[in-house]
Parts: sequence; structure tokens; C-alpha cells
Amino acid sequence: MADQEGEWTVHGERTVYETEWVRVGLADISQPSGDRFEHHTVWFPAPAMTVLIDDAGENVLMAWRHRFAPDLWNWELPGGIIDPGETPYDTALRELIEETGYRPRTLEPLVTFEPAVGMLRNPNHVFLGRGTELVADATEVNEGRFEWVPLSKIPDLIRDGKIKNSGTLIGLLHFLALGGKD
Repeated sequence: MADQEGEWTVHGERTVYETEWVRVGLADISQPSGDRFEHHTVWFPAPAMTVLIDDAGENVLMAWRHRFAPDLWNWELPGGIIDPGETPYDTALRELIEETGYRPRTLEPLVTFEPAVGMLRNPNHVFLGRGTELVADATEVNEGRFEWVPLSKIPDLIRDGKIKNSGTLIGLLHFLALGGKD
């Protein structure tokens, strides 16, 4: 495995714009070559989402929904932003119930990834839920139309550009390639 040789040095960072949804900064950095300059950084609040597999192990629960930015329709996993003081696990479970009314029989971490390493700070936490129990009516009504999608159709949906969300792509591809194992 690689060692730490070649690490970039951060001499400081300042915020140039901030809201609860985004923070833009300028970092004073030095590269291993010695070049020193300011580099933009962007922070978004971390989300948690769930690949929820039905009891038969044949379908995944997904929403067909519109995203105004970048103006597209696509299939997405249920999930949302981690609230202050909440763990990624708690968020994944809360969002699943709020958006779909389903509680998984089991819920475990699947993968955590950074969608744009090098500039964006936004760890995405993907969980794997197996088995379902309908425990409530969905309370979030703006999250799209949820359907059980056959796992066998996921590769075609990806090829056809019907799944664009990075968390959904990574979660589903991870599950399909590794069966939910680390």
C-alpha cells in the first residue's frame, strides 16, 4: 500500500460563502512540487440512503423522481440529509420510514464514499436493508413515486441513463458486484 509521501499541505482555509446547505471556501495549499496557491473547497451536508431489498431478495425499493438541478428524471434510493446530532444509521432508518413507510428487518452499512474527491466535502453513507415491514404511511410527499424495481433490471436502467444519482449508482453497483459484503 502507498505511504503518505506526496501529501498536499493545507496552510489555512477561509469561508467565502455559507448557508445551511452549502459552504464554499478557499484553501491555501502547497502541492508536493512546492507550488502554492488557493484552491476552492465546497461542503454539503452528508446524506444517508438505503438499498432496501425485499423479503424475496429480488427487488429494490426506489423512487422515480424529478431533480430540478440538473433538470432530470431518474430512479433514486430513499434517503436524505443527516440532521445535527443524528448518526448516519439513524438518518437512513428515519428517511426510509418517512419516505416509504417501510422499516427494514436488518440495516447495516454498505459503503461510504466521497462523490468528488479533491474539492467537495460530502461523505455519502449508503446502507443495506434486507426484508421489509410496512409500519406507517409515508409522510414525505415530495420524494417521487416509490416502486419495487427488479434487481435484474438495474443494469439496463443504468445503461439507459435512468439512474444518474451517484449514491444510487454506487450503492446498487456495490450490492450487485459484492452482494452487500465489504
